Amino acid sequence: MTRPEAAALHSNTGETKFCLPLAKEIAIVALMAKRANPCDRLHHERQLWAQGLTLIAGVDEAGRGPLAGPVVAAAVILPAHWRESGIPSELRELNDSKQLTEAQREEFFAVLAVHTEIQRGIAIVDSLTIDRVNILQATHRAMNEALAQLQPQPQHALVDGRPVNTLRVAQTALVKGDSLSYSIAAASVLAKVTRDRLMLDYEREFPGYGFGEHKGYGTPQHLAAIASLGPCAIHRRSFAPMKPRELELF
Repeated sequence: MTRPEAAALHSNTGETKFCLPLAKEIAIVALMAKRANPCDRLHHERQLWAQGLTLIAGVDEAGRGPLAGPVVAAAVILPAHWRESGIPSELRELNDSKQLTEAQREEFFAVLAVHTEIQRGIAIVDSLTIDRVNILQATHRAMNEALAQLQPQPQHALVDGRPVNTLRVAQTALVKGDSLSYSIAAASVLAKVTRDRLMLDYEREFPGYGFGEHKGYGTPQHLAAIASLGPCAIHRRSFAPMKPRELELF
């Protein structure tokens, strides 16, 4: 997190700013977010709802690190009346998708995908675009495309991790936000399950790489398959080991 990011988080949460070295400032901001209410993953939504904002979108992505396949982003708006009623029981254990089992993710996905009070958008940016614009820009493009699917448009976004300079709406960036915000956690699950399902399809289309198991990440199995079979159509040519090595002049 950069110093401007820390300042943005402080200003959006109403906390006091600290004039400390960057490393200490980061630690304090993360600790404050954790202590806000560790059991209330609607804390950040409630703060914004209390300001009169009713359309708060959680935004997250899946697939920035793999060597193959798309990056997927999702945006989710939870109903503002949950400020009083709380989150429904079937979503109460919703959390960062990485902290859930595959079965749990599928169960939450099934609820999120059909819940009539939840707005959702899912966007996919393929490996060719990733190679053309780079993974960071591709991720931000996916986030904006997911937000664009929401109607009406959100008034504010809660984003996992660092601020996104090109985001189409005002935002609050939360370190480990997918474990602090139900909205971000919901987006995390939608993005992760969508991408995992795509990689299972690619397993059938491009057998031998093990996409169904490692989902495109650089496991020893995957690296061995690339060495044996060469890259396939969904491999990211801008990522090592597919990226051509620059010749050493000296």
